[in-house]
Amino acid sequence: MPIATPIALVILAAGQGTRMLSDLPKVLHPLGGAPLIAHALRAGAALAPERTVVITGQGAEAVETAVAGFAPDAVCIRQEEQLGTGHAVLQAAPALEGFTGDVLVLYGDTPFVTPETLTCMVEARATHDIVVLGFGAADPGRYGRLIMEGDKLARIVEAKDASEAERAVSFCNSGLLAADAATLFRLLGQVGNGNAAGEYYLTDVPGLAVAEGLSATAIACDEAETLGINTRAELASAEALFQTAKRAEILEAGVTMIAPETVFFAYDTVVGRDAVIEPNVVFGPSVTIETGALIRAFSHLEGAHVSAGAIVGPYARLRPGAELSNGARIGNFVEVKAAQIGEGAKVNHLSYIGDATVGEGANIGAGTITCNYDGVMKHEAQIGARAFIGSNTMLVAPVTVGADAMTASGSVITEDVPDQALAVARGKQVNKPGLAAKLMARLRALKAKKEGS
Repeated sequence: MPIATPIALVILAAGQGTRMLSDLPKVLHPLGGAPLIAHALRAGAALAPERTVVITGQGAEAVETAVAGFAPDAVCIRQEEQLGTGHAVLQAAPALEGFTGDVLVLYGDTPFVTPETLTCMVEARATHDIVVLGFGAADPGRYGRLIMEGDKLARIVEAKDASEAERAVSFCNSGLLAADAATLFRLLGQVGNGNAAGEYYLTDVPGLAVAEGLSATAIACDEAETLGINTRAELASAEALFQTAKRAEILEAGVTMIAPETVFFAYDTVVGRDAVIEPNVVFGPSVTIETGALIRAFSHLEGAHVSAGAIVGPYARLRPGAELSNGARIGNFVEVKAAQIGEGAKVNHLSYIGDATVGEGANIGAGTITCNYDGVMKHEAQIGARAFIGSNTMLVAPVTVGADAMTASGSVITEDVPDQALAVARGKQVNKPGLAAKLMARLRALKAKKEGS
C-alpha cells in the first residue's frame, strides 16, 4: 500500500525474554512457521519503507541471521547495554542519518499488528507530530494508560503511577509510535532515566512533545493486534489465534476443510480454490497448493508446490523442493524431496524419491528408493516419461531410466536403462530341496539345548 511520506522502520528486538526460559532469543520463537520478528518485518514491509533498522541484543548473531533471511536490506544494530526502549530506538540514529521522513517503531515480539493499522498511524502523522497506537483493553491491569483530551494525547501514565481515575481508563498504550525522524531523535535526546529501573523509556516522548507545544495523538486498534509474547503460554495462545485466523482465511478463499481445527498452516501457506484438505494435515513454510488439489489426512508438507488436480497422501511427506505437476499422485507413506513429479505420474506406496525427476505418466512401484546420497555428495536420478519402476527397486544415482522403460521388481539399478528397455538387476534364485526343514530342525535343537542348560 503506497504511502506518500518516506517511511523508516525501527524494530526493537534486543530483549532478553527471560520469562520464555529459553536459550533461543525471544523474537526467534516460531509462530506460524516463522520467527516472531518475521511477522513484524512482514507487516512493516507492506508500507514499502525506504529503510529498515533492527535493534538486536540478546542472541544478536542469531537474530541478525534470521532478519537477513526475511529482510535482506535491513540494517541490524546491536544495543550492547539494555537501557530501555528509548535508548534502543536511539541506537538507530546513525543508520537513519540523512533520512527525512517518518520513523515507525515496532516490536519484534508483537506479531499481529496489521499493515492497515500501521498505515493509519502514518496517515495520522499528517495532522499530529507524534502518533501512538492504543487499544481498548478488556483488562487494563498493568498497561500504561493513554489520557486523551479530545483527539489529542495529553500524556501516558504508567499503571503503577496512575490515579484512581486514570486507572479507570481502558485505552492503553501498545508501545508502537510514529514521528518525524528529526523530531523523534531530538526528543529522545531529552529522555532521562530518573525512574526505578534507571532506563530510558520511549513512552516519555509524547509527554516531552506536548510540553514543547507539539501535537500528539493516539489511534485505536483491536487488542489482539497488540498481543506481545513474553511466555511459552502466551506463545501457545498466539499460535492458536494465528491458526484460527489462517483457517478462516483459507475457507474464505474457497477451500474445503473437513475438520479445519485439525489443520495447521504456516504464515505463507497459499491454497487455491476448490482444493480439499482432509484432517490432520500440517503445512510448514513455503507451500503452495493449486486449484482442485487433494491433500489427504495425516500428511506433512514443507517447501513444496502441488499443482492442480494432484493428490497427496494419506500419510505423505513433501519436503523442500518437491514439485508436483498437474494430476500427479503421491500416496501413503511416500516421501518426496527436491524432486519434480511429472504430470499424471504416480508414486503411490512406501517410497522415497529424492533429488530426482519423474517424467509424465511414470509409475513408481511400492518400496522404490532413489539412493541419492553417497555420504558426501547428492546425486540425481532421472526417470523418463511413462517408465514403469517395479516394486522394491533401488535406483543408485546418478542414473537414468529412459522413457517407456521398465525395471524388474527387486532390482538394484546402477547403470542407465535405455528407452523402452527392461532392466533386471538381481541375484539368480537358487532352490535347495529339503534344506529349510533340516535347518529349522537344527535351530530348534540348539534352542532346546540352550534352554535346558
